[in-house]
Amino acid sequence: MKNDNLKNRYRVNGQIRAREVRVVSDDGAEVMPTRQALDLARQQGMDLVEISPNAQPPVCRIIDYSKFLYQQKKRQKEMKQKQVKVDVKEIRFGPQTDDHDYNFKLNHAKQFLKEGNKVRAYVFFRGRSILFKEQGELLLLRFANDLEEYAKVEQLPKLEGKRMFLFLAPKKVSVVKQSQQKRDRLAAEKAAKEQSKLKSEEQAEKNGLLANAKGGEALKELASEKEE
Repeated sequence: MKNDNLKNRYRVNGQIRAREVRVVSDDGAEVMPTRQALDLARQQGMDLVEISPNAQPPVCRIIDYSKFLYQQKKRQKEMKQKQVKVDVKEIRFGPQTDDHDYNFKLNHAKQFLKEGNKVRAYVFFRGRSILFKEQGELLLLRFANDLEEYAKVEQLPKLEGKRMFLFLAPKKVSVVKQSQQKRDRLAAEKAAKEQSKLKSEEQAEKNGLLANAKGGEALKELASEKEE
């Protein structure tokens, strides 16, 4: 079905109705009557394929039609593979999660968000622990606050049955921006340190030359005194 849609997307040979076309190739482009372009295609054992019908005049390429469709299919496949797939990762808490377990799961969530995944955190209330739903809500709000640098809240804590959910989405632009700012700051600090080091070395060299000069003058005075 997809192949049929791809075939129907382009006019080829006798299907091209424009009186003249712009034929593009690796050597450039040339406007010519459609009949002339068809003759050129036949002489080369190729097809005339209309690749941009809305241009004035329409743009065509002389190419083997089967090869052209294969290239288009391959390009679509590559584009699809490059699309970022967003997964939803789950983080589960109990209403009385201790700090060690909380921090462990917090680090996992940071990693998920850095990789571009969404996070669905929830507190599961077992039996009578539903009495601690306010405690669970506070835990999820704390979780969202601790991830403020990495995520934006898509849904605040909401109780559904025995579970209270919090939905977070990665804050990619912010993280990249902060990372860039951090890199710039570190680069500036490094440059300042190197500059300070160079100044110290220059000053040390000057001090050494000055000391040598003073030492030379002292030797001259001593030699002069001995001659007298």
